[in-house]
Amino acid sequence: MSEHVINDDSLVVPQMPEVKEDPPVKKAAVEEGTPLLELRGLHTYFKTRRGLVKAVNGVSYSISPGKTLGIVGESGSGKSVSAMSILKLLDSNGYIAEGDIYFRGKNLADLSHRQIQNIRGNAISVIFQEPMTSLNPVFTVERQLREPFMIHQKMSRRKANKEVLEILKDVKIPNPERVAKQYPFQLSGGMRQRVMIAMALACKPDILIADEPTTALDVTIQAQVLKLMNELKTEKETSILFITHDLGVINQMADDVVVMYCGEVVEMASSHTIFQGSGYNHPYTEGLLLSVPRLDTPTGQRLDAIPGAVPHPLDLPAGCKFAPRCKYRTDKCDNEHPELTIVSKNHKVRCFYPDIGERKNRLSNI
Repeated sequence: MSEHVINDDSLVVPQMPEVKEDPPVKKAAVEEGTPLLELRGLHTYFKTRRGLVKAVNGVSYSISPGKTLGIVGESGSGKSVSAMSILKLLDSNGYIAEGDIYFRGKNLADLSHRQIQNIRGNAISVIFQEPMTSLNPVFTVERQLREPFMIHQKMSRRKANKEVLEILKDVKIPNPERVAKQYPFQLSGGMRQRVMIAMALACKPDILIADEPTTALDVTIQAQVLKLMNELKTEKETSILFITHDLGVINQMADDVVVMYCGEVVEMASSHTIFQGSGYNHPYTEGLLLSVPRLDTPTGQRLDAIPGAVPHPLDLPAGCKFAPRCKYRTDKCDNEHPELTIVSKNHKVRCFYPDIGERKNRLSNI
């Protein structure tokens, strides 16, 4: 680390020792009906001074090839932690305590740090929420985008630079030759997010994890980025794990939806079932849907809001985690923990009273 060299971006950087890497992952075909990625009973914990934080508790979901799975929930629901656990992108005090993460038949939970490095950015990529904190401010766009080509596909620098221009064109960046030579701080928020998408798609991954990629963007740019992601998903046949708190975005992007609360899956169904209704849902999902502004809402009518806040992970309720905020709660909800049960075809709900009509009638009779 004492020797320094001048790179082609005219910046002085430490010369890193050469690291031997595993050979690139060979992408085999997935049998029809078999999930591309499947989480089974995942438990992810964090050791803190105040105690053990169980951020993810027994989470199970799967993604099919070429599909988009939306994970929705408030901050602190565990949606990002469950997704980051897939590639073991956890803080130093975090670890996978239990569960399996199967990707193309291989259990990622059993892989070492070195082995998972060959998956990251290659077979599974991530788009983070804030591109300005994800991109290195002292390296040009070209320098950062060519890295996955050189590391995972063993390209020469010259060939990688050509691929950088092509991938910038793919994400609809105008004048890619000029943008490639610029630094992240010289780009707008929308352009930086396009660069992040380009970086994530560089090695044509099987799965793209998008962790609230449009939160920091204005509505117009958000619509453009979402349209771009849908187009690239179709062109490159990439599955997407889309994490957000915005149900409007989920309705636009997702084929299937997982609703999380306090580290658990509280509802799982197709996007059509969640938004069009099947007669069943979780009260938390109901609250999220009612809090979304609608064009047909009468003028002057206030939006419904879910009372209270997500409880602290070190002070969770004994029974149903949503019970303290639920208008349908009973003594059973306070004392017993509901299981995730099948209420209709491909529809699961973690609630003692999943029937919407039944619980509303019971509430009106109290």
